[in-house]
This record gives sequence, structure tokens and C-alpha cells, in this order.
Amino acid sequence: MKVYTTDKIRNVVLLGHGGSGKTSLAEAMAYLSGITSRMGKVPDGNTISDYSKEEQKRQFSINTSVIPIEWEGCKINIIDTPGYFDFVGEVEEAVSAAGAAIIVVNGKSGIEVGTQKAWELCEKYKLPRFVYVSNMDVDNASFRQVVEDMTNTYGKKMAPFNLPIRESEKFVGYVNVISETGNRWQGKEVVPCEVPEYNKANLQICRDTLMEAVAETSEEMMERYFGGETFSEAEIRAALRTNVCDCSIFPMTMGSNVLCQGVYTLLDDIVKYMPSPENRKVAGINMKTNEIYNADYDFAKAKSAVVWKTIVDPFIGKYSLIKVNSGVLKTDDMIYNVDKDIEEKIGKLYVLQGNKPMEVPELHAGDIGALAKLTGARTADSLSTKAVPVKYGKFEVSTPYTYMRYKPKNKGDVDKISQALQKITHEDLTLKVVNDSDNRQMLLYGMGDQHLEIVVSRLLNEYKVEVELDRPKIAYRETVKKQSDVEYKYKKQSGGHGQYGHVKMRFSASGDLSQPYVFEQEVVGGAVPKNYFPAVEKGLQESVLRGPLAAYPVVGVKAVLYDGSYHPVDSSEQAFKMATIQAFKKGFMEAQPILLEPIANLKVTVPDSFTGDVMGDLNKRRGRVLGMNPLSGGRQVIEADVPMSSLYGYCTDLRSMTGGRGEYSYEFARYEQAPSDVQEKEVAARAAKVAENSGEE
Repeated sequence: MKVYTTDKIRNVVLLGHGGSGKTSLAEAMAYLSGITSRMGKVPDGNTISDYSKEEQKRQFSINTSVIPIEWEGCKINIIDTPGYFDFVGEVEEAVSAAGAAIIVVNGKSGIEVGTQKAWELCEKYKLPRFVYVSNMDVDNASFRQVVEDMTNTYGKKMAPFNLPIRESEKFVGYVNVISETGNRWQGKEVVPCEVPEYNKANLQICRDTLMEAVAETSEEMMERYFGGETFSEAEIRAALRTNVCDCSIFPMTMGSNVLCQGVYTLLDDIVKYMPSPENRKVAGINMKTNEIYNADYDFAKAKSAVVWKTIVDPFIGKYSLIKVNSGVLKTDDMIYNVDKDIEEKIGKLYVLQGNKPMEVPELHAGDIGALAKLTGARTADSLSTKAVPVKYGKFEVSTPYTYMRYKPKNKGDVDKISQALQKITHEDLTLKVVNDSDNRQMLLYGMGDQHLEIVVSRLLNEYKVEVELDRPKIAYRETVKKQSDVEYKYKKQSGGHGQYGHVKMRFSASGDLSQPYVFEQEVVGGAVPKNYFPAVEKGLQESVLRGPLAAYPVVGVKAVLYDGSYHPVDSSEQAFKMATIQAFKKGFMEAQPILLEPIANLKVTVPDSFTGDVMGDLNKRRGRVLGMNPLSGGRQVIEADVPMSSLYGYCTDLRSMTGGRGEYSYEFARYEQAPSDVQEKEVAARAAKVAENSGEE
């Protein structure tokens, strides 16, 4: 592939609901630009962007992929993203690297949740965008309806650039609103035709909207518009480019990906109207001077780049996908990783076409490429020269809240699994591995059940290790409510020295749940010598790890050693430790032991119409609703305290309740006494486990 300068580059991300046609649109673009000689199809598993085995098996995108194509002397980096919410991290990475977006809307389904989420992301990153209505070859697809719905939802900035021509229910051509001409498809060719009568009224409305937008670009244009002058096509196009770049107009167009109709026009429009990186701003901090470094995709400045995505594939190796923010990167350049404080030689430069690396001699500011085998580089790292070390802000990635416990099927695979998961977490920032040592379990956090299921499938197919997902153990705690006074004498006689330790202790609630125990001694007259106090405390340290009630960690217990006795020959540290352990078990169970459950502070964001359903569901989960705060766009944030045990499966339930429109987050708040039925169930489960283990022995 040729080297392209900044002004000839367009970085365009495809966004939209799952199944709206993003991957097939990318495939049609690749086919038209001559990358492929035949168009792949998602059901056949032979598209450029859905190259992984998981994507081919499931027939939807899981990873973001880049397809650079050449069109009209420009390079368009098409970034194809997944539409399903479990893979939102991939979308957030892609949007951070893009300079413009195409929101793909299914002409049959209209605006869906994924459309709204795509729009919100574009607003957040201030991305110029087109709306492309796909599936126009389907009988009941309606461009007019989508335009109407988009205008009602997002205001009068929606501007149809083309209108469909239909004959006998078939999509046969389009009317170009700017040039006011009709065009028909004849095979692969486009031939001029008359504008159909039924299109003329709509054409006039759309044309007037465009002319108003053009007039608003300058005072001179406004005067000419009110003076009744007509603008030339070149003037219209130049003004519309300004409108598109500053997000004051959002062009709408349509086509059929399968028939490759309307895609040619879309590619032309990307080159004509979408901004090149030189029209966009980007800034970091020069770590030497602590001043703001305005990189602004200027090829004349010191080289700098950001790693916006990492691919770790057992078959193709590790690639760091980068976007060059300033300067020109060349083969064999030395590059400094500001985040990791490592300088290394980059070797060869690549552009990735799906999973196919193609060598290039250099990458100019604004371009997207890939570096192989950068040792310490991770997603969101800043790369620059050591002379001008520039650090860029990290992009935001959604926090994972769905978690499951995982266990290796084969115990010998523990190390392999941990290495494989480490590689996958380098790729996927929304996947987290947590070692919950308190409950002796390993947890896998993701964006939803499907996300975790795919990780398990990848471990098996790509890394040849098998894990099982299971319901996680909840981090209950044990404490006491009352006081107890106990004594325990540990006495063993065998040949030689015996063992003797005798303690009298009081146990009660300390009132501080942040500490497992508080230890005090009130021994008088040397009944227990001072040198055995540490042994008593060691006994307590061991005892609080697994409580006597249901084997959960103990918190908030006060232990007072006030008396006991010793033997000048047989007493030992071990004997006093054992005596303390037994005294603790007895004293704890006599001081009215209770189970504490973790409570989370939950925030659920939903459209107004779903608040009743969500609050009803929270009540079923033993949640206490604390309040509601209205947000813009007719949404509410419901805040509630909910037991952690009730949040299992909440992600799936909330999505089905709200049609995917609900979002939630939570954080641990405190511990509270668990209801008696929960406590009884946990105690019974512990008793069953003890019985099972003694049966095995």
C-alpha cells in the first residue's frame, strides 16, 4: 500500500446496533476498492473483518478490525466495530482512534438501542457523522421513516443527501439532492435518469434544508441566499464539508450492502465531506517541560503516537495498533514508551487489513498502522521520542460488573490458564481477572454473560485449556452480637514432654468491622507468662480466617485473655496456640454468632418508561431504593442499596427488562446482618461440606 500524507487520510468508524450491516458494508467497500475480487458474506464466515474463529462460528463481530482502502487518491481507514453491548470496550477503543463515524441503521428495523448508544458515543467524542440506512433492497425497508425518526430524535440537523428511487417495490436508483439528478443502476453501472414525480416534493424539502445550512456558513452566503441567488455545486459542496466537519449537519444516505448499491456514492462522500486528521485537534503533555503539546496531527512536529488497540493472537502474534498524532514514523525508528519508560527499535511498520499485515515504509501524522512485538506496550500507552516525551490522556473504557467464578478442568493447567488470560486481558480492557483470596476463588469480570462465555471458548480453541464457569461465592463475614466467657485446657501426654496450655477468655463484639479482631490481655499474677501472649494472638489470627459458623472470615471480634495456667515443663507456644483456637470456636458460638452480607450501592440508569419495572425488580432482590435523579434525554438514575448476592445475573435481567436501554454500576458500601434464611442456608451448606469431606476420608 502507498504512503499517504495527512490531508489524504480519512479515519472512519462504523457504528450501529448488532446486525445492522456494518461488517457487510465494510466488505462492500473493500470489494469496490479492489481489495477483494469477490464479496465475502457474514453467514459464510469469509469476510475480511470477522476473521477470528469465534466470529465466524457465531456470525457476528466480537473484535474491532481495520480495513484500509484506497479511494479517489485517498486512504480510508475503515474501522469495523461489534454491535453487541458485551463488546463495548472494542467500540470505545475504535472511537478514540476515529476522526468521523458512519452510523449504520437497518432500513427495516429503524432506530434501535445500538443506534442511540452509537450517537451518544459520537457526541462524547464530537465526531462528525453520516447516517447510512442499510438493507434498502428489502421490501419493507423505509428510508423516509428512518429520516423522520432520526429528525424527531436528534433534531433538524439530519440532512438526506440522496433519496431512494423504487419501482415495483424494488430499489432501483437514487436522487442526488445536491445535484438534483436521478441515477439508476444497470448492473454495476450508474446511468442518469429523470427524477420520478413522487420524489420531487421531497427533493425540494431536502434541498431547501441543505441550502439553509449552506447559507449559514458565512454572512456573505446568507446575503446571497436571501437575495435569491443560487449557489454553484462547488460552493455547496465546500460549505457542506464545513458543516459536516463542525457537526452542524449530519448527512443521511442509503444503500444495499449485498447488492453493492449506494456504497460507491458513500465512499465518494467520505472523501468529499469527512475531515482529514489535519482538520482535527489532539494535545498531550510534554513530560520534560510539563507544558501542553499541541500535536494536532502535524507531520512537521516531533513524532508521537498512541496505542489504541492491542491484538495478541496465538496464530499471528502480537500487534500494537497505533494512531500517529504528530510527525512521521519510519521503519527502524527508535520509539520511547512514556508510560513504561522503555525505549526500543520499532523494526517494521505495518497496516493491518483485517488480520493480514502489509508492510509500509512510513506512517504520516493521522494515519493508523501497527507495530509488531513491542515488548512493554499496552493499549492507551503514549509513544514518542526520548527528546520530546509526550503523554496523551487515556480514553475511557466501560467498567465490567458481571462476574463468574472460574476453575480449571485440569489442575495442571493453572499456569497455562493464567498466562492465556493475561494475554486476553492485554487485548480486552473490559475483562478483569481477580484473585478473591478470602473466599479461595478466582473471578472473571466482563461486560455480560456472553462476553465471559466467549472468553472460555477462546481459551479452549486458541490456548487449548479448559475452564468451567460457576456461580461465585459471596464474600460473607462472621461476627458476634453478645458476650461469652470460656476456658479451654489443652493437655496432651506422650513419651517425653507433654503439651499443656490453659486459657480463660472473654469474647464480644469490638464494633469495628474493618478489623478481624482486637486482642487484649488482663492477666494478673503471671497466671499465663508474657512470653505466651504472642502464641495466644497467633491462635486468634488462624481462627479468624475461617469462622466456626459457616467458614467465612471473621470480623469485629474482641478477645480478652484474663486468666489461665501453665506448666513449667509441658507448656509451649504450640500448646497455648491450640488452646486459644479451641477457646475461640467455643466462645464464638456462645456469643450469638451472625452472618454479615456485603451490601452494594447500585445506580441504574434507565429511560423514564422503565422506572416502575426496575424498581419492582429491585424490591424482589431485597433492594432498598434510596432515590431517583432525572437526567437529560428522559432518563432517570435510580439509586438503591442491594445485597451483593442479589446482583448475580442482573446484567441479563436488566437488558431484557429495558430492551438493552438500561445501564448499571455498583460499588461495595458496607456489611449488614444477613436475614436468618440466608444464614441458615450458608450454615447448612457448610455442614454438608464437612459431612462430605469426612465421608471421603
